[in-house]
Amino acid sequence: VIYAKACWAGALLCSEKCDEFTDLNLGHSIIGTSLKVRLLLYTRLNGTCGTLMSHTDLSAYPQFNASKPTTFIIHGYRPTGSPPNWLNKLTERLLVRKDINVIVVDWNYGAATLKYWEAVKNTRKVASNITALINMLQHGADLSSIHMIGVSLGAHISGFTGANLKGEIGRITALDPAGPGFKGKNPEDRLDSSDAQFVDALHTDMDLLGFREPLGHIDFYANGGADQPGCPKTIFSGQYFKCDHRRSVFLFIDSINATCTSRTYPCSSYKDFLDGKCLTCSQFGNAGCPILGYDVIKWKDILLEQNQTKAYFRTNEKSPYCMTNYRIDVVIWNKDVQWGYLTVKLHGNGKQAQATIDHKSLNFKKFTDTELLAAFDKDIQWVEKVSVKFSTGNVLQPKRKLRILRIRLKNLEPKGNKAQGPLCRYDVLLEENKEVTFRPIPCEESNF
Repeated sequence: VIYAKACWAGALLCSEKCDEFTDLNLGHSIIGTSLKVRLLLYTRLNGTCGTLMSHTDLSAYPQFNASKPTTFIIHGYRPTGSPPNWLNKLTERLLVRKDINVIVVDWNYGAATLKYWEAVKNTRKVASNITALINMLQHGADLSSIHMIGVSLGAHISGFTGANLKGEIGRITALDPAGPGFKGKNPEDRLDSSDAQFVDALHTDMDLLGFREPLGHIDFYANGGADQPGCPKTIFSGQYFKCDHRRSVFLFIDSINATCTSRTYPCSSYKDFLDGKCLTCSQFGNAGCPILGYDVIKWKDILLEQNQTKAYFRTNEKSPYCMTNYRIDVVIWNKDVQWGYLTVKLHGNGKQAQATIDHKSLNFKKFTDTELLAAFDKDIQWVEKVSVKFSTGNVLQPKRKLRILRIRLKNLEPKGNKAQGPLCRYDVLLEENKEVTFRPIPCEESNF
């Protein structure tokens, strides 16, 4: 399809066809494709209509403004040859958020092949091509204003490009950087934190197509970095091989408009994060816990001082992916130790949010404060009621009761002066598998 576009040629408004991402098919992949790199420019003037750029003459592109920041989008392996289904949305969101130049690096010729290792070999060649363009841009562009967003193999292409430019480009965002072909490699043979002034990486498929180890100044591990909610769990299900892998792109897209922010928590492991051991983020001072994605650049200076940070968070199975995190403290007065799981619901303004804390069987001891992390599927601005259900998962034993002396809930998302403070309830009896609903009251402890 050819779209009409507006463009400036001197003082005249003209119309010309759009240049589009290369559309190939499985036949091309079976035969194999030779590398060809095309650079498609998008700006707010031509936000839905690409302009094929030359590597040698920028004067033909008056819509390109070297004084504005430039963001490169670099895709990865394309075994079927089709264009990425996320490409247009990512481009559009970036241009809505900020007045920049967006350059889509189309290396579908070279990425479309059934021989994955051929595509891996092409990554350095693609990086050399991008480097040549950036060297030409340097006459009017600041390297620190360049942001490279690389997906899978594109993450390592970004790294090679950054290394070619001695790590002087401003930022590299790696979206589930590819693992096969790069695991166990030295830093010069893959993306690493020295390739840009700031490198952030998001891991969503580290057990199959992605990279497990940290690569940047901050590495985000969504839902632990492996299996993503809503994705197939078996090889016999559709989308099994790419759902987890490409989830990284959709999480990043969600972060751009800043209406759905995922707060992340630096921690030594996903287990410790789920156990509620890493919820303070005191090392970040007043900045608080870093936010996933586009706006993590606000934490750059602190993260550079930390050297390397691993941060964890949970998501919903579809957009909006962001969840609302609470810290829940439970004190019981049962004589014996109780083991089980909790399901908590928040009610307010006609809405309901739910968190199920079932990653392990919880250990409740008499007069001992048990701290829990609860990730709710949506944000309830003002909680009016709370529902709690206790379960053990054991159908063969008699039903148990959890005698709660005190339960406290604290929203971990900063909301300003009008935020609802910590909520408490005292003396609640939970019979197994029976939901109890109550109205919470403000907690008495001033230091909570």
